[in-house]
Amino acid sequence: MDNKSSLNAIKQMIGIADVGLLYAKDDYDRERYTAIKKIALDLLVEVTDQPLDKLSNFFLPVKNYPTVKVDVRALVLNNENQVLLAQESSDKKWTLPGGWADVGYSPKEIAENEVREETGIKVKAKRLLAVYDKQRHPHPPEPFYVYKMVFLCTYAAGNLKPGFDMLGAQWFSLDGLPELSTNRILKEQILSLCTKVRNNDLSVYFD
Repeated sequence: MDNKSSLNAIKQMIGIADVGLLYAKDDYDRERYTAIKKIALDLLVEVTDQPLDKLSNFFLPVKNYPTVKVDVRALVLNNENQVLLAQESSDKKWTLPGGWADVGYSPKEIAENEVREETGIKVKAKRLLAVYDKQRHPHPPEPFYVYKMVFLCTYAAGNLKPGFDMLGAQWFSLDGLPELSTNRILKEQILSLCTKVRNNDLSVYFD
């Protein structure tokens, strides 16, 4: 089993343990599901090469059925067919504007809000381009199981102004993309999405 398959299996094990803890009927069940989760977390530390304290969110009491996390991104192109990217402060690399889905907002609203907050540009989300199952693409390993939604957005107003937690915001040509934050977006994803827009392909990519 390769590293990616092992990571996916560990995530499934953690999900099974969380469901078991959620519906455990006695201390016997809780003890064993807790032990399974501890083993899975130890394995996760080995596979992701991250210290256990960075995975502390997995120790939170289980109150609801565990589900996939959702990352919402926006593809914005200008008249020169350049793509709008934001520079992350965490790794100093570039990505499509976006982030985790917030409770209380639709995916469309999240895409628009993230672009405005990260780049200063106001946009309108026009259509869904893709839904990626992140583990099926060559992103770096991480503890979460993630679906990634990418919306095509068009410029509405405003000037480039990086958000308080971003290092930069800039338009880039497709043949001059900077170093990307591959945990968030891949070069081949940007290029395939731009090709879809350029060809007026109205289908939605999904895994």
